[in-house]
Amino acid sequence: MLISIQSPGRSNTNSKRAPLPRGCGGDAAHSPPRPGLRRRPEKQGRARDRPCARRTGVPRLPTPAAGHPVREAGKVRERTGAGAGPVTWSNPRRASAVFPQPADWPLGGLRGPSRLRGRGRGQDVAQWERAPGRRGRGRARGAGPGGGGSNERAPRPGPAGARDAAERLVANVTVCKPRGVVKGAGLGVRCRPRGGTMAATVRRQRPRRLACWAVLAVLLADLLPLSDTLAVMSVDLGSESMKVAIVKPGVPMEIVLNKESRRKTPVTVTLKENERFFGDSAASMAIKNPKATLRYFQHLLGKQEGNPHVALYGARFPEHELGFDPQRQTVHFQISPQLQFSPEEVLGMVLNYSRSLAEDFAEQPIKDAVITVPAFFNQAERRAVLQAARMAGLKVLQLINDNTATALSYGVFRRKDINTTAQNVMFYDMGSGSTVCTIVTYQTVKTKEAGMQPQLQIRGVGFDRTLGGLEMELRLREHLARLFNEQRKGQRAKDVRENPRAMAKLLREANRLKTVLSANADHMAQIEGLMDDVDFKAKVTRAEFEELCADLFERVPGPVQQALQSAEMNLDEIEQVILVGGATRVPKVQEVLLKAVGKEELGKNVNADEAAAMGAVYQAAALSKAFKVKPFVVRDAVIYPILVEFTREVEEEPGVRSLKHNKRVLFSRMGPYPQRKVITFNRYNHDFNFHINYGDLGFLGPEDLRVFGSQNLTTVKLKGVGESFKKYPDYESKGIKAHFNLDESGVLSLIKVESVFETLVEDSPEEESTLTKLGNTISSLFGGGTTPDAKENGTDSVQEEEESPAEGSKDEPGEQAELKEEAEAPVEDTSQPPPTEPKEDAAPEEEKAAEKEKEEKSEAQKPSEKKEAGSEPVPPAPEEEKKQKPARKQRMVEEIGVELMVLDLPDLPEDELARSAQKLQDLTLRDLEKQEREKAANSLEAFIFETQDKLYQPEYQEVSTEEQREEISGRLSAASTWLEDEGFGATTVMLKEKLTELRKLCHGLFFRVEERKKWPERLSALDNLLNHSSMFLKGARLIPEMDQIFTEVEMTTLEKVINETWAWKNATMAEQAKLPATEKPVLLSKDIEAKMMALDREVQYLLNKAKFAKPRPRPKDKNGTRAEPPLNASDQAEKVIPPPGETEDAKPISEPEKETRSEPTDAEPLELGGPGAGECGAGGTWEARVVGFWGEEDRHRMEASYFHFTCWHPFALPHSQQNQSRRSRPQDRSRL
Repeated sequence: MLISIQSPGRSNTNSKRAPLPRGCGGDAAHSPPRPGLRRRPEKQGRARDRPCARRTGVPRLPTPAAGHPVREAGKVRERTGAGAGPVTWSNPRRASAVFPQPADWPLGGLRGPSRLRGRGRGQDVAQWERAPGRRGRGRARGAGPGGGGSNERAPRPGPAGARDAAERLVANVTVCKPRGVVKGAGLGVRCRPRGGTMAATVRRQRPRRLACWAVLAVLLADLLPLSDTLAVMSVDLGSESMKVAIVKPGVPMEIVLNKESRRKTPVTVTLKENERFFGDSAASMAIKNPKATLRYFQHLLGKQEGNPHVALYGARFPEHELGFDPQRQTVHFQISPQLQFSPEEVLGMVLNYSRSLAEDFAEQPIKDAVITVPAFFNQAERRAVLQAARMAGLKVLQLINDNTATALSYGVFRRKDINTTAQNVMFYDMGSGSTVCTIVTYQTVKTKEAGMQPQLQIRGVGFDRTLGGLEMELRLREHLARLFNEQRKGQRAKDVRENPRAMAKLLREANRLKTVLSANADHMAQIEGLMDDVDFKAKVTRAEFEELCADLFERVPGPVQQALQSAEMNLDEIEQVILVGGATRVPKVQEVLLKAVGKEELGKNVNADEAAAMGAVYQAAALSKAFKVKPFVVRDAVIYPILVEFTREVEEEPGVRSLKHNKRVLFSRMGPYPQRKVITFNRYNHDFNFHINYGDLGFLGPEDLRVFGSQNLTTVKLKGVGESFKKYPDYESKGIKAHFNLDESGVLSLIKVESVFETLVEDSPEEESTLTKLGNTISSLFGGGTTPDAKENGTDSVQEEEESPAEGSKDEPGEQAELKEEAEAPVEDTSQPPPTEPKEDAAPEEEKAAEKEKEEKSEAQKPSEKKEAGSEPVPPAPEEEKKQKPARKQRMVEEIGVELMVLDLPDLPEDELARSAQKLQDLTLRDLEKQEREKAANSLEAFIFETQDKLYQPEYQEVSTEEQREEISGRLSAASTWLEDEGFGATTVMLKEKLTELRKLCHGLFFRVEERKKWPERLSALDNLLNHSSMFLKGARLIPEMDQIFTEVEMTTLEKVINETWAWKNATMAEQAKLPATEKPVLLSKDIEAKMMALDREVQYLLNKAKFAKPRPRPKDKNGTRAEPPLNASDQAEKVIPPPGETEDAKPISEPEKETRSEPTDAEPLELGGPGAGECGAGGTWEARVVGFWGEEDRHRMEASYFHFTCWHPFALPHSQQNQSRRSRPQDRSRL
């Protein structure tokens, strides 16, 4: 088979050959023979009508404009002549056809044949397509024709009117039997002797532009936002420090490094009039400006005036001035008369800073985050964190409890160890500000979506809000302050506690002492210039530290007992106790805890600092739509129960009514969440109120209850209940339903309140449609009809939910009946039911249940079988009974107006929330402007000092005069003086303009130095390339003409490029030698690189051609074997390569026909995608190669290119040549 893409000619004003006639891609009568191609004389009859027709009789049709890049063997070569030529196709039986390329295809990639299928007879499909607005630039990477890739040459502008829409040229080729007749032939078709016949049709396919652009716009609109925000982050928000983790494509669960390349960042903010500091910078500013440095402000979230924690914070950090909001009674920091910030605003700053760290680490914007909070946070504190995230512009996927995040991290990395047997693990987390003990159960459960998956369930939680490392550090600080005062007792000095800076230094030293004493028995505390330039030095032992914190260590077992009580477990059921948090590294804490739990050892196989951040980021990836992670079921627990309270009138005696207060538990303690619940009020037909409060908090101590705050959450006022009853007077009321949701963040919300009514509606048989009757008939036939009980209750069965009785409440006998009626439909739980714990004999139980179900089905079928077998026929029902139809229920739902009054802590109004967000955004922009100005000032200063130093270096003195150096030095000195005097008040624009002016002044000097540095390397590389190219050309010319794969045009073109490059180099270097070193050079490194690229492109083309070239077939002798070429074959071989389609006439006349051609047989379809090999009929094999011919005047213009396909027998060559060309296969020989 021969597939060729030919160019019959080209129009070029510089061409020496005559142009082609019209209809052949040119303007003159004929085209002279091309170099390297043998032209055959045309038949007389066809020359008059078709002056460009070949011997095959196929007409030459008008060719398109220039610019077709042609893909050959995965490579693209560019052709810029006027004619791109038609596409010629021929099958192995020498039947061929020429497909005209459309004349309006001036640009684009001609890709093909992308697919060729063929049998001995049947249909072949060849396809070429033009890509929109593309132009080949040298070489495209890809496997074979049709492969895609990147380009290398610079694109050239196409002619006017080039089409943008992609077009496709599809050629359907039908190969008939040998000597067959073609009916309805397409473009000129001719059958050669003993060849097949072929019909060819060509059609053009052009997609609709508007539709394509519309689809593309929609896809981009959907994909661009997603691609920009693929990364998600987590923030482990601790009291003292925070850890940030991210997940992005290619970076799974990684802790973010801050600007100091540390994995842990202090949660500290320094606020000044004109600048802010975060992290380690702010921590260092705590000593210089303690009043403006805020730490441990999370303890004030959700707290109002009068809360014990507010007073405790003021006692710990007396340098801060605290104020209170008159409306919400919340706390705010009064930095100065002009600056005041609420704890939510300060937390928003920290979250925004953490996002900037994550974005710098991920190198892409991030909006979605999962934030950890302490498990003991109530509703007010959780809503405060969400408001802070809104101020920072973060989308919170979930507020996850830090103990849950730690448990998730532990389970994710031990997924294989979790099985159906429940494993109870206790996590003891003592951080800087608080302590939380959690009991977690791990086991695999069956889920609807993914089958058996691991699950963690929070079973018990205990906590101490004030037990942590901070309290230990404060005890040490107080001890050090007492020692310092004792050392200065006789000097009449002030108390060190009255100096905020000195107390900040003591707190930092206490933190260091706590860490060191965890590993050493004693250590020397020393602070230089603690107060009034007096140094402090004192020895502190571990025994003294443990004595100072003795009461704190006694509180260590408290959270463990609380967790066991809430989980209703004992210590024997706990398999392992794992330490989490930095304060658990204190040896005394581990000693007391180990004694309390009664275990042999404590688990330390979890990263105490980063476990929560890693678990939170895994949950962030699971919640994000951009990632797919292995499911891990997380069932968190409600710490504080929530109930609904309402009052209604009851009639205890006839004529005597009284009010009764009712409580219904909505979310019980240690119940799982997230979940939704519905509570129904049946006894109201008018507007009423109900209250949402916390449940029984008896498990909290008196001090914890004072810190907890208000136990009343919300008062709900319903409006429109009476109007709904008036709207549906004939309907039966099913109650007022209130829908509640406790979401993933543990925040309670009232979704909606609605009034539900029902009535019975009878449908007459005449109203039934034909489709309804048909559907009922089909349903009854397949057993899908309704049962009699269902018919009595109506087709729409409704499950109602009522208030469940309060836990532990005892009602009067008269009230019990009423509660029983209400309790028929308890509180609806729309969350997924908790999976039952699988047992070891779960499989036998399932089998028993399946067998029981089968027995029930068989018993249900027995009566019907008996009825069919021996029962008497049932008489038909009367006509009246047939017409009767059971009534169905009609349900009506009316939305009820809701007015909420928040009682625990009112949320910020939307306008105040927007103002706070704008305040934070303005501060961020101010910080960015400050950073940009500092960067510009540093760049200007660095350039001045660097350039002044360069002026005295030898390489710069060599290419400059004394006057030039003096001018540059004077300008640099003036700029340095201006920067010192006026630089502090200069704007960013002024600094950048000054730097641009100096760079422009020194550009010529730097350019000359850089060029001289590049000359040796570039010239050496050019010399090597020229030498190698010359050697390659010499070797190519020594190839015998019988085996020559390069044309004379190609070798002449390469020789021309080599000579031009040598001449340019010698001339340019001679001209450069005449110029002084202080002038602009004419020998430029970019010109050298351009010459190297041009020469390398020509050499690479020939190398690639040689890589895919195959040896030519040898002429056969009389015995049917191929003759070996003589040694002087280069002198005797033809100096031309036959063009495509004429290889048959080039064979010797005496060659037997039957030895060169096999009889056509039916073979399997062939898939041609590039140079390769395969099988063809009669045991032959095929092999493909690409040959190209190039013009003489322009090396980028293609003369001809064809894809050669040959089919031959394996025994047509000597054995040695068969092994070289790998053309024979054992199965081929067996066929012969």
